[in-house]
Amino acid sequence: MVRLVDLRVCVLLIACPVSAFIPLIDGGKGMPKLYDGWLNEQISKQAASALSRAVGAGKTKVEVNFPPVPNVEEVKFGTPLNQKFGKSVVAKDLKFKGGYKPGSEISRQLIAYSNVYWAKKLAGAAKGGALGGRQACVLSTEPVNFANIQSMGDLSRSGKILSEKARKEGRNGEAVICLNPGGEEQWDRIVSAHAQPGCPCIMLNSAYSTSYDLGNKRGFEEAYYLKRISKGWVFRSFPGPWEAYLEKPDGTVELLQQYRTKPALREVAALVRDESFKRYAINNDRWSPGFGERL
Repeated sequence: MVRLVDLRVCVLLIACPVSAFIPLIDGGKGMPKLYDGWLNEQISKQAASALSRAVGAGKTKVEVNFPPVPNVEEVKFGTPLNQKFGKSVVAKDLKFKGGYKPGSEISRQLIAYSNVYWAKKLAGAAKGGALGGRQACVLSTEPVNFANIQSMGDLSRSGKILSEKARKEGRNGEAVICLNPGGEEQWDRIVSAHAQPGCPCIMLNSAYSTSYDLGNKRGFEEAYYLKRISKGWVFRSFPGPWEAYLEKPDGTVELLQQYRTKPALREVAALVRDESFKRYAINNDRWSPGFGERL
């Protein structure tokens, strides 16, 4: 016989919306939810799982790229979502000295320190998992004061990309995570300077592309890739297909097309833009509700 209290528990569990739960251990399939994915570890789980699969498949030159904060374009304005992410996620996880406060170093360099946070979350996968046996380091081009970070997790050392000190401190069997490594024309130079034979070298969240296309043209496997395009997104999680998503006026997304191989940016952008205009005309602006409202 089932007691009434048990029935109540069952009803409560069934009625609770899926969005209330933290994502599965691998973050689930499909692009992360806007914009909860930055706050509830969905992106970190998805990216780490994709990187783990790529490393397990023998990929050593890897690109991981996604917006490091919920709203990159408005990061200088300290929008509510970015502030929440900086305070409750980045500063807390890194145990940043002094925490996140208006005008603090971490608030002024939120993207730079957010990338350290993401590197920390990816370090385990870069090492090859708990039994991988590698060490993992993080190198950056950005103005990061690593002395203010009191929790580096699986990251065993830090330094500046292409600095002589970082080159000399390299260790055999070490995985390297490079933050905002710049244009892809210098990625091979970075690999030559810092990567160890047979070990992963990950280019994480380069701030700009010199190829003006999706991913890179230097042979780095795009293990986890999330890029905003006009009226939507492009997503890929290794070894899955590339996917084009339409972002709707209510902030949800819809999968429009899958590609077995990497498509051209212009092809995906045209598909998503045309579908958006067909459905919503001009009434699909991501700053809504109210044109120009900050996220």
